[in-house]
Amino acid sequence: MSDAPPPNSSRLAILIPFGIVTLIWGSTWLVIRGQLGVVPPSWSVTYRFLVAGLVMLGYATLRGERIRLDGRGWGFAALLGLMQFCLNFNFVYRAEAHIASGLVAVVFALMLLPNALFGRIFLGQRLGRQLLVGVGVAMIGVTLLFLREIRIDPHGPGEVLTGIGFTTLAIFSASTANVMQGTRTARAYPMIPMLGVAMLLGAGFDATFAWVTTGPPVIEPTLPYLAATLYLGVFASAIAFPLYFGVIRVIGPAKAAYSGVLVPVIAMCLSTLFEGYRWSPLTGAGAALVIGGLIIALRARRPAR
Repeated sequence: MSDAPPPNSSRLAILIPFGIVTLIWGSTWLVIRGQLGVVPPSWSVTYRFLVAGLVMLGYATLRGERIRLDGRGWGFAALLGLMQFCLNFNFVYRAEAHIASGLVAVVFALMLLPNALFGRIFLGQRLGRQLLVGVGVAMIGVTLLFLREIRIDPHGPGEVLTGIGFTTLAIFSASTANVMQGTRTARAYPMIPMLGVAMLLGAGFDATFAWVTTGPPVIEPTLPYLAATLYLGVFASAIAFPLYFGVIRVIGPAKAAYSGVLVPVIAMCLSTLFEGYRWSPLTGAGAALVIGGLIIALRARRPAR
């Protein structure tokens, strides 16, 4: 009998934040969809990360963490803000203007593939055979979910392809930010202050882009819109991102991306409750394969190195 300790990915310290992030982000697709309309998408993204950045820096101050950064820290925060909190979410919001939120969530689950590849190329992280098997099983499940959504989507093929294109751009932007969390530079600075600065810089990029492309700020002074902005800024950003990036630093970007594999399943369950989404044998099989692939990968005895 081997007395080897369980892999990092099976520890409660990883599974609990992993589960929290997955549940929160599984709900955001519906919330984002509800923000489309009166306010241009780029201004909605701006408000989200303005709220998130202020909450993060306020929390850092309460913890007594220094917010000062040197030149390298400012450069890292600016790149993180651009990739994660500007490009990623601007692409996501625009994707949801063309295709259903569930389909965006399904396509976004494919981020585990560039996460694994970028982690191998830039971080030298090896991927064990069991992890690769889990990836393969989950990808088959995501494909089944994708096929079902394509069949029932009411938009024409042009709209679907445009939405998928924006989602693909969002995936690569987010994956770049994910891999950045595994670098020595990321570990050289306290996470909370760094993320707070990155979010505010991202909000600045968002506001600049929004003003240039759509004009002065627009706000929808209704309770649903303001509540959605606070939910996305506080729970889906200020709380979820530190938890998710903390998971990345322990188990690597490839395994951490499995939260994105479960998210579309949760998004579809919520859609069943609130949007009347109907399951089929195809979606049921896809969801089962996604969860099975996750279990296989997270039980691998070779966590990311």
